[in-house]
Amino acid sequence: MTDARPDLRIALYQPDIPGNTGTILRMAACFGIGVDIIEPAGFDISDRALKRAGMDYLEQAALTRHVDWAHFQEWRLAEKRRLLLFSTKAAEPYTRFAFRPGDILLLGRESAGVPDTVHEAADARLIIPMVPGARSLNLALSAAMATGEALRQFQL
Repeated sequence: MTDARPDLRIALYQPDIPGNTGTILRMAACFGIGVDIIEPAGFDISDRALKRAGMDYLEQAALTRHVDWAHFQEWRLAEKRRLLLFSTKAAEPYTRFAFRPGDILLLGRESAGVPDTVHEAADARLIIPMVPGARSLNLALSAAMATGEALRQFQL
C-alpha cells in the first residue's frame, strides 16, 4: 500500500459495545481510514473498554462524531459519498460488489442493526455470506472483512 490514505470511511450506527468500536478505530488508524460514529452510542466515548481495545491508536484515528442520523446523512450527501450498508437482511455478497474510493461502509448496532429508514437511505445493501443458521459475525470482524475487500479492490 502506498503512503496515501485510501478514500474510504467506516460508519458505525449507534454502536453498543465499546470494545468493538475501539478495535475498529485501531484498524482504521492502521489503514488511514476515517471512522464516523453516528450517535447516540451505547457507551461514553471515553469508556475504558474503548481505550483498552483501541490502545494507543485512538489518538491516531480520524474519528468524526455525528450527533444523530440526520446530521450524518446531511454531511454524507453534501460530500457525495455512497453509503454501503452491511446487513444480514441484504442479498448481494460484498465480494461481488465493486467498491469505489469515497465509499462509506456502514455497520449497524450490535443489538439491533439499523432501522428501515437507514436501510432505505443506503445506496447498496451488502451481506457477508455465512452458513445457514449462523446469525451474525462480530461487528469488528465484519468491519475488517469489508475494509479488506474494499482495499484489495483499490489496489488493482
